[in-house]
Amino acid sequence: MRTATLGPAERVQALEAMAERELDVLVVGAGVVGAGTALDAATRGLSTGLVEARDWASGTSSRSSKLIHGGLRYLEMLDFALVREALKERGLLLGRLAPHLVKPVPFLYPLQHKGWERLYAGSGVALYDAMSVSSGHGRGLPVHRHLSRRHALRVAPALKKDALVGALQYYDAQMDDARYVATLVRTAAGYGAQVANGARVTGFLREGERVVGARVEDVEAGGEYEIRAKQVVNATGVWTDDTQALIGERGQFHVRASKGIHLVVPKDRIHSSTGLILRTEKSVLFVIPWGRHWIIGTTDTDWDLDKAHPAASSADIDYLLEHVNSVLSTPLTRDDVEGVYAGLRPLLAGESDATSKLSREHTVAHPAPGLVVVAGGKYTTYRVMAKDAVDEAVHGLDQRVADCVTEDVPLLGAEGYHALWNARARIAARTGLHVARVEHLLNRYGAMTEEILELIATDPVLGEPLPSADDYLKAEIVYAASHEGARHLDDVLTRRTRISIETFDRGTRSARLCAELMAPVLGWDKSQIDREVTHYEKRVEAERESQRQPDDLTADAARLGAPDIQPI
Repeated sequence: MRTATLGPAERVQALEAMAERELDVLVVGAGVVGAGTALDAATRGLSTGLVEARDWASGTSSRSSKLIHGGLRYLEMLDFALVREALKERGLLLGRLAPHLVKPVPFLYPLQHKGWERLYAGSGVALYDAMSVSSGHGRGLPVHRHLSRRHALRVAPALKKDALVGALQYYDAQMDDARYVATLVRTAAGYGAQVANGARVTGFLREGERVVGARVEDVEAGGEYEIRAKQVVNATGVWTDDTQALIGERGQFHVRASKGIHLVVPKDRIHSSTGLILRTEKSVLFVIPWGRHWIIGTTDTDWDLDKAHPAASSADIDYLLEHVNSVLSTPLTRDDVEGVYAGLRPLLAGESDATSKLSREHTVAHPAPGLVVVAGGKYTTYRVMAKDAVDEAVHGLDQRVADCVTEDVPLLGAEGYHALWNARARIAARTGLHVARVEHLLNRYGAMTEEILELIATDPVLGEPLPSADDYLKAEIVYAASHEGARHLDDVLTRRTRISIETFDRGTRSARLCAELMAPVLGWDKSQIDREVTHYEKRVEAERESQRQPDDLTADAARLGAPDIQPI
């Protein structure tokens, strides 16, 4: 398999190739499900295209809780099938498919009642571990353990002494969701899929009742392509209903958007060696280790405003702070918050008014000949959703097609990762980078770290950290534009890196230098650099303003004050 480079030239070539001859499958939407669907189709030997209106994972798939988990709380809903499926996928991702991107993470569940709660919660966590092992892919994570209050406070000194009578500790897994999707897309491209971001579907091509392709606008360079395909897969998440409307037919199901917001605070604000999971009156609240930070989330509220840029209101932020402070001995304040992000979950609309009770399961449908729709689900089970979508598409192909093989297809960077990890001290000595820096690269790029190191060998300046975001090297910014399909400054600061939520300035101090590093790759002149920086600064200010507003309506209006950047 070749290492796919997704630079500006490759993007244009991909669009031209898609328009040149009929594809077997065209996937619309490059979130985790769309990217996974493209990989599934390509690895079955099908000619495959993937188009995305904005950037890889620019919607829901970059704004999650960053967890790969079985859904412990779904056990309480007695949804054993969903939990078992998710635990199997968690094991596959940790052990075989993406060990460089998916990592174990411990969680502490404080107990507040003596006796019955330890028995009740302990039984649930024990069942969770047992189901993980019985899935055949559960080994490798430590099993849960019961802790006394004294032991729990040693593990998590930040907790109030009266906030718990004891605790349970168990393990799940986490990843950088946007990086994961970008790697999925590159893996699909490596197996022959043609992929293009900044390529918006404006309508479907029809022959009678049959959908035979899509009209695609090149948002970046202008112009329109007619891309013909035997089967089109709509994997547009919370935009599913909007995309379905393009064929002028009512969908067989509807997708509701549920907003979840997260706060990011520095590691030193919460003294703990483990993540936390807390019960709220509506759902659960996570405090998740995230490098030199903590992620605190999430909310679960209905959202029917702008889908592209869901806004976090002041009320959302207060809700999270109030709930996390109920157990912390040193409360967090607004001043402790480095970053805030909001995302939308695509939930299958049902009878329940509360989005927290809507199904996290997925559905695949064939609403018109030639068109498959996949919606719902959860990040952890994206591979199953992709398999089901391609299985459905295969029914409409007049050819024999191989079964799904993605259970045995590691993502780009996984092969050789463990060997490079074992050699990290030697790599550090060879390159002059600190071993911690090499570890950072290996856990973001896996075996593709060598490509970053080649950039640094060619231009040693790229081995320097970014002055205002020193977790990242300058080479990573260049690599994002040259290899990972980043088209704009926003793509790099928000998704290829997490500078936009990991610094108190939200990335504004890094913006100009990053734009200057991207400029030679993308052919930007000084005026385009200025436009990119100005747009990013306006975006950050609009987000800050939205987070000062009291409710969703006013927060949405404030966030819309910074529209998406348009290329010249």
